[in-house]
Amino acid sequence: MARETGQNAPMRLARNSIAALALAFLAPFPASAQEASPHAIDIPSWFAESFLDLREDVAEAAKEGSRLMIYFGQDGCPYCKALMQTNFSQPRIVEKTRRHFVALALNIWGDRTVTALDGRVMREKELAGAMRVQFTPTVVFLDERGNVVARLNGYYPPHRFEAALDYVAGRREKQESFASYMSRAAKEAASAKLHDEPIFLRPPHDLRRRPGAKPLAVVFETPYCAGCDELHQEGFTRAEVRAELARFDVVRFALGDPAPLVTPQGRKARADEWARALNIVYTPSIVFFGTDGREVIRTEAYLRPFHLEGAFAYVSSGAYRQEPSFQRFLQARAERSRRDGRPVDLWK
Repeated sequence: MARETGQNAPMRLARNSIAALALAFLAPFPASAQEASPHAIDIPSWFAESFLDLREDVAEAAKEGSRLMIYFGQDGCPYCKALMQTNFSQPRIVEKTRRHFVALALNIWGDRTVTALDGRVMREKELAGAMRVQFTPTVVFLDERGNVVARLNGYYPPHRFEAALDYVAGRREKQESFASYMSRAAKEAASAKLHDEPIFLRPPHDLRRRPGAKPLAVVFETPYCAGCDELHQEGFTRAEVRAELARFDVVRFALGDPAPLVTPQGRKARADEWARALNIVYTPSIVFFGTDGREVIRTEAYLRPFHLEGAFAYVSSGAYRQEPSFQRFLQARAERSRRDGRPVDLWK
């Protein structure tokens, strides 16, 4: 079976984009793994491609020490979009899902052929009906025998979704019910709202770099993003970081934001289109552009203040023009601070 899954899947670089799968209408017994349904919403590229024989998928996941996760979605579903753009942009959730699960995506209106766990052959939409899928997204987790361990009817924000992953991956159904576990294990939610900062540029957003312009830092975030909260509550509050921020034009977009803009290269686009073109997968991400409008470096996921300040300084100082290695730049910066009697704590 052709698939990329679980522990055996090659880890892709963080810059990989969320790829849309090709359209296809396939015969009931295809010679190769079935491709995505015509109406399926974009899904991460690490989701599995399979023959959609769920019995076989359950068995192969079990051989890898994983479990099967089936996602039911539909085109135009804002909560499906939130699952893909908010939950699956957070590194810890992606790592846990890839490590412990084989992930399949099905379309509740799709026509691909699926072999159900009882051996019946039916279309995606018929399987969704048989499993009484009433909400999208619906995520069903199956154990090694094909039994339902947990089912998420509707969108779960990241803190609750991650708790569900922990429950199923940890085989906790042997100790307690899913409801009981979730009532005590779901961590406090990250902020449902994006944080604002006075340094953020206001629309209209013409990001072209003109003579004498500052370098540009573009921040991409989502709601329910603990790393985004930390970026604002710890990173952006540090005096040394704020001093670096003043040397930049700084703009922030939410993933999925349709706001119009002009890119640093002068192309008109929407923020969501530009984020896809930049292959923004994780949040928070900060993409740094030099005064010539070219990307210099990006950070993906939250960095502690020392590294955050260093990323800004690497661009604002122009050091990247002589030193292509950001890590060497950081090491030299830390050594200078220590020689000057200033302690360096990478975690504070």
